[in-house]
Amino acid sequence: MIVITNPSSVVNEHQIIQQLFEEGLVLLHIRKPTSTAIELKAFISKIDSKYHSKIVLHQHHILAIEFNIKRLHFTEKARIAIPEYCQKGDMILSTSVHSIEAFNDLSNLFDYAFLSPVYPSLSKENYMPIKNVFETIKNRNNTQIKLIALGGISAENIQKTLLQFDAVALLGTIWNSTNPLENFKKCQTIVLSL
Repeated sequence: MIVITNPSSVVNEHQIIQQLFEEGLVLLHIRKPTSTAIELKAFISKIDSKYHSKIVLHQHHILAIEFNIKRLHFTEKARIAIPEYCQKGDMILSTSVHSIEAFNDLSNLFDYAFLSPVYPSLSKENYMPIKNVFETIKNRNNTQIKLIALGGISAENIQKTLLQFDAVALLGTIWNSTNPLENFKKCQTIVLSL
């Protein structure tokens, strides 16, 4: 199970992130699209360094060197020009797609990819699937890359989702909640029971 940060600041965000890691969070995708490199550096600095190996950067990838982060995420647009230093060594790369056709066309450079939206988004207004994703992923032929469900994932649909996806990513169900930690634990319990 992956958690993606809210694009904008959240009250007690670093405290919540710490608690999520303490509860067993495997990966935290830091997605702060409007942050400068300096702001993102300050954000990462507030996360205990023992968890830096579980961080995935969505932007300002150069900070990975400073924090010894080995995981980078590329948007569809950024995927076109991945720097050469990312294509060598021990970097783990992920990306985002919005169709199974785009997923099937991905190179083995990527370890996993988010396919979104699977359900109507909990964090983006009016962002919903155009087609039935569960029907379209029957055409999956890329088995080298893990397929991660994103968009509208919650405790209510996580079990059904994991029947056809390799894993899930949570955003709105965590950050739009009055109790993010409890929502995480609820989802985690379901995932671990499968």
